[in-house]
Parts: sequence; structure tokens; C-alpha cells
Amino acid sequence: MSATEPTPGPAVAGKFAIEVDGMECRYGDRVVLEQVSFAVKCGEIFFIIGGSGCGKSTLLRHLIGLVTPAKGTVKFAGREFTHASPADHRALLQTFGVLYQSGALWSSMTLRENVGLPLELFTELSRREREEIVALKLAQVGLAGYEDYYPAEISGGMKKRAGLARALALDPSIVFLDEPSAGLDPITSLQLDELVQQIRETLGTTMVIVSHELASIYGIADRVVMLDRTTHGIIAEGDPRILRDRSADPRVRDFLNRRGEAHPPEGERKP
Repeated sequence: MSATEPTPGPAVAGKFAIEVDGMECRYGDRVVLEQVSFAVKCGEIFFIIGGSGCGKSTLLRHLIGLVTPAKGTVKFAGREFTHASPADHRALLQTFGVLYQSGALWSSMTLRENVGLPLELFTELSRREREEIVALKLAQVGLAGYEDYYPAEISGGMKKRAGLARALALDPSIVFLDEPSAGLDPITSLQLDELVQQIRETLGTTMVIVSHELASIYGIADRVVMLDRTTHGIIAEGDPRILRDRSADPRVRDFLNRRGEAHPPEGERKP
């Protein structure tokens, strides 16, 4: 598959999954990001990258509605999200799922209960119907048979998979992943990348990933936007392999050619 021509999701082919226009993110008087604009194609694996403190996680929180931008808008499949009515906002929340960095599983709940929570909150399905979907989603991420385990009883990589199963519970067209490889060994990280790619290829799901892991970026990213702390915005957008080799901005080349990272000098890692 070409890194610049991802397979679009069949239900939304020909549309942008996400459009961000003129976003400004601030905490009080401190501006973190300004004039941020970009679009994510349907079915893309799209990375938000950059050094520590550049605003990657801040941007994610604004994209998913945890924080309202000081300026600008976010649209999902052409529908206004930032200033949507309460009813429209709730409806749009069901079109995307989120895998948080820690997995964010409720420790007092089994995996069955964790994954079933969005179904309980947003649908009127019966308990039996919810449990059938939960079993399907856990199987989809390789956790069949773990329904009655608690988060403390499984590994870090399994927690990430369970969190991904919960993010997929409502069959969203978009999934956001915040530093999915954080705390994982290289093999487990690779397996998670393979799972992300598999979900995109089988379901057409758009994947938006916050990460600074070059192995993952070169392994599965179709496109990236790179944020910069000093300019408070985007300094590069495109195929990370092309940016690594041809960007005129030394900050971009330095970031994408860091020493000590396992990535091929040419091409990409093949999961």
C-alpha cells in the first residue's frame, strides 16, 4: 500500500474525516498552539509528531472536545463539532473512539465491563447484545477469553489492546491514539502497530496517532503533521520519509533523523 494513498473507509469515501481550521489552544494567557489548520483523509493513518512540550497532547484534547479551542473549528466528516449543539455534540462523540496513553481502564471493572461501558452509555442494546459485541471487540484485538480479567491481571500491552477494544466498541469511523507505544517494549509496540494497520485495512477506520516513536512513524504512517514549541504551530506536513530526506527545515530533518532510534535509513519498517 502506498504511504500517500491510504484506503478510504467505504462509508465515507471521498470525504475528509477531520478538518481543523485556524485552531488556537491556550491555557489562560499562555498560547500553546495558534493558526493550526490541517485535514485528515478518510482511512488514513495520520500522525501528530514533534518534540516534548510542542503541544501534541494539547492538540489531541482539543480535537476530541475535552477542551474548547480559544479560536478555530474542528469538523468530523464535514459536520461542525467545536460549536455543535448539545444533541449534535453527543451524536458526534459516537463517531470516534479514543485510546488514552495509559489505557484509562477502570481498575474496578473487568475487561467485559470496561469495553461495554460505551455501549451502555450510548445505546439501548440489551445486556446480551452488549456482551456479544464486547466479545467480538476483544477477539478483534487478540483478547478473546479475557472478558472476566481485571486490568491489574494483564500486561501493559494487553491493557492497550483492551483500551483499543473499548475505543472500537461503537464502530467509530475515527480512532484517536495518544502515545500508544508509551511504556511498551519494542516487540509489543510492533504488535500494536500491526493491529492498528489491520484495523484500518479491514474496517477502513481513520487512525490519528500522537507519537514521537520513529519506528512507528516510519512503519505505519501515511502522513504526519509536525508541531514546534517555539513557533506554536505546524512546521511540516506530509510523508515522514520524504520529510526526513528532503525537508528544507533543519528542525524537521533533525527530529526525523534522531540517533538511537531504530528505523530504516530508506523506505519503512514492514510490520
